[in-house]
Amino acid sequence: MLDLIKPYPEDFVMIVRKLGDGTAMLIGQSDHSRLSGILAAHWGNDRFERPRPFESALRAATLHDAGWYRYETKPLYDAETRFSPSFMQVPLDDVQLGAFQWATDWLTDIDPYAGMLINRHRSGLWRGRYGSVDYPVVYNAKNLSDKVEAFIARAEADHEERLKSVDPHEFEVNYRLLQAWDFLSLYFCAKEPVPDHIEFVPQSYKDRGKEGVRLTLTPQSETHVRIDPYPFDVDPLPIQYVYRHLPRDSYDSEEDFRKAYYQANPELKHYVFVK
Repeated sequence: MLDLIKPYPEDFVMIVRKLGDGTAMLIGQSDHSRLSGILAAHWGNDRFERPRPFESALRAATLHDAGWYRYETKPLYDAETRFSPSFMQVPLDDVQLGAFQWATDWLTDIDPYAGMLINRHRSGLWRGRYGSVDYPVVYNAKNLSDKVEAFIARAEADHEERLKSVDPHEFEVNYRLLQAWDFLSLYFCAKEPVPDHIEFVPQSYKDRGKEGVRLTLTPQSETHVRIDPYPFDVDPLPIQYVYRHLPRDSYDSEEDFRKAYYQANPELKHYVFVK
C-alpha cells in the first residue's frame, strides 16, 4: 500500500533502499522525477486524454524535483544511522528553501506554465497536496517553521496571481495529473512492486473536482506490472530509472559515505507497464 513512501513521499531527500545483503540503492529525487516525465510523455489513449499544454505538462513532470539538484551534489550524512538521512533530518533552512525557489524561478523563466505547476506542487507537499488525492494518504504538515510558512505563503500568492492568465480548471487537472505521475514513479522507486492503487486520477479535462478513476497496480512478475485502466499510448511501456548501488549500507564517516556515493556507477533499474 505504498507504505514505504507514506506519509510524505515527495520529500524523501534521497530515496534509500537497503537491500538486505549489506548494500544499498540510492535514487535521487531528480532521477525519480525524470521517470515521472517519461510517464507523462506517454500518457493518453482512447480512454485518457493527452495532457495539455503538452510540453509544459511534460516539463513540469520531468523537473518537479529540480529543487533537490543542489542537495544531490552534497548529500548529508547522519552519524547515528551511519548513512544518508531521511527527509525529517534535513533542515528546511534558507539554503534548501532557496534551492526550491531557484527551481521555480529557473523553470518559470523557461516555461511559465511549467513553473506554475512545480510551484503549486512544492507548496502542496506541505498542504496535503491540496486534497487532490484520496489515496495514497498524504501528509498535511504541522508545526512548520515560520520560514517555511512564509515560503508557502509567497508561493501561494504567486500561484494565485499567475493563475489569472490561464484556464484554472485545466490547470487543476494538470496539477492532479502531476500527482498521479509522481506517485506512479515513486511506486517503482521506493520499493519493489506490490499490489496497490491510486485514486482518483483524471481521464479527461471534462473531469471536475475529484472525478476520475482508480488506477490499480498488479505485479505480473518481478519486472512487469499491470495497470488498469491502462493510461499510456503504447503497450507494453518499458520504463527505467537511474540509481546508485553502494557496496555498503553504513559508513564510518561522512567522507567515506560521500566517496562511496561518487564512486558508485549510475545503473538502470528496468520495469514494464502492461495492460
